[in-house]
Amino acid sequence: MTRTSIDLNADAGESYGAWTLGDDANLFPLLSSVNVACGFHAGDPLTMQETVALAQKHGLGIGAHPSYPDLPGFGRRIMEAAPDQVYADTLYQISALAGMAKAAGIPLQHVKAHGALSTRAWTHAPTAAAIAQATRDFDPDLPLMVLPATLLETEARRLGVPVVLETFPERAYLQDGRLAPRSMPGSSIHDPAEAARRAVMMVTQGRVEAIDGGFFEFEVDSLCIHGDNPNAVQIAQAVREALEKAGVAVRSFAGLP
Repeated sequence: MTRTSIDLNADAGESYGAWTLGDDANLFPLLSSVNVACGFHAGDPLTMQETVALAQKHGLGIGAHPSYPDLPGFGRRIMEAAPDQVYADTLYQISALAGMAKAAGIPLQHVKAHGALSTRAWTHAPTAAAIAQATRDFDPDLPLMVLPATLLETEARRLGVPVVLETFPERAYLQDGRLAPRSMPGSSIHDPAEAARRAVMMVTQGRVEAIDGGFFEFEVDSLCIHGDNPNAVQIAQAVREALEKAGVAVRSFAGLP
């Protein structure tokens, strides 16, 4: 597997009112794309506007990051939402972020489901289809960022939604391609050097060690750094330096062939 470039994204704009989370100012210069919280798990109108402006300043691709309506749980709690509710919530959030981007004079680059909404869509076809349908109905050319080998990828492709395949160098994987549950020891990787090693393996070999043994193999278009990781800036710096040392440039997937 030979690649000369890769997208490096992060979840961003996850502050809310007077509550601050993440270090977007120092993280953004290291990235090529960002996924902006749309107010359901984090973010608020002013934070969204400021995050779009910061991304524009650094020339980053901007994606909507819809989630379950779960501010207290940061969108990481599974909710029993009917498909029509998921569809409406997703379309609402995409529209809000796209409006902020339009006002700034820049296009929306992609959509990426957040947290438990994404996790639910890995294995629950109705949820996956609702997210993909909302994305397509907003703009049939708008890509959906998905984890490989999930029902969200399957449903997006079935509906003709362009997909961007994403992996996480600072999260552990199971052999079947699922992210290891956060409750599992070793599920999150906080050592920048280890995250960087995994990132290079992901991009140059198309695989990564699984926490339950063996390897998970995949194709990848984008690597994600969680913006709420306390070491996010250090991890992104190490990942970018390691990729560039391996001959892989960091640039938005929108510029990939």
